Amino acid sequence: MALDSATKAEIVAKFARKSGDTGSPEVQIALLTKRISDLTEHLKIYKKDFSSRLGLLKMVGQRKRLMKYFKGKDYNAYIKLIEELGLKDK
Repeated sequence: MALDSATKAEIVAKFARKSGDTGSPEVQIALLTKRISDLTEHLKIYKKDFSSRLGLLKMVGQRKRLMKYFKGKDYNAYIKLIEELGLKDK
């Protein structure tokens, strides 16, 4: 489930540190969160789509690793990001 270019550009513009920034942890976490939520909705309808379920689990793991890195690097920005995205911190 790829994001369309308009949605992706909107997310990048909202979370980017500067113009053209697509590699910062904030942007990557935000894009993964959007893809995870879209794929979760897909799996609610198609319960036996096991290949998409595996992809979902891989994306969740990738986001978890990025969040752990970002939390150690800049804690205040991390707190702001999870509040904006509506995520939980353990």
